[in-house]
Amino acid sequence: MLVRRIARPLLASSFIYGGIDTLRNPQSRVPGATPIVEQITEVADKQLPVQVSKDVEQWVKIDAAVKVGAGSLFALGKFPRLSALLLAGSIVPTTLAGHRFWEHDDPKERFGQLSHFLKNLGLFGGLLIATVDTEGKPSVGWWTRKTAGKAAAAAEASYEKASKKAAKAQKKAAKQVKKVTH
Repeated sequence: MLVRRIARPLLASSFIYGGIDTLRNPQSRVPGATPIVEQITEVADKQLPVQVSKDVEQWVKIDAAVKVGAGSLFALGKFPRLSALLLAGSIVPTTLAGHRFWEHDDPKERFGQLSHFLKNLGLFGGLLIATVDTEGKPSVGWWTRKTAGKAAAAAEASYEKASKKAAKAQKKAAKQVKKVTH
């Protein structure tokens, strides 16, 4: 559909641009990302069996690379649901790290950060819609329910067939026991 061909690149553009800018100058994002990375790595260290890197600049670069890669795929319409999901996942820490409006006392600064925070929430909402957009094709959920229904029907038919065979075998065994005992 024409709307998707126009909307996807428009939605992806800020991610691609921001990712490239961050890859060129990751140090500018490190101070804002530090508290978020510290929280994530602390939880990850408790939950995961492996040691997670605490290098904030490395995490900033990884996030930027995800934005460029997933944004490019999304803009081109390649793996659009997966790339939208990756972008949605990457915008959460970016928003929490970069637009902490609640920490600002200056009304102008607070308003600017709140505006960016709300803009990112809007982008997040658009990406969530894109993650479930099946382009008119049946969804994974529909295929799962259809397949599960077929599997249940086949299992029931197999059970009925096996029950009939078991009943026949039981009758045959009973007849043979009767012959032997008489």
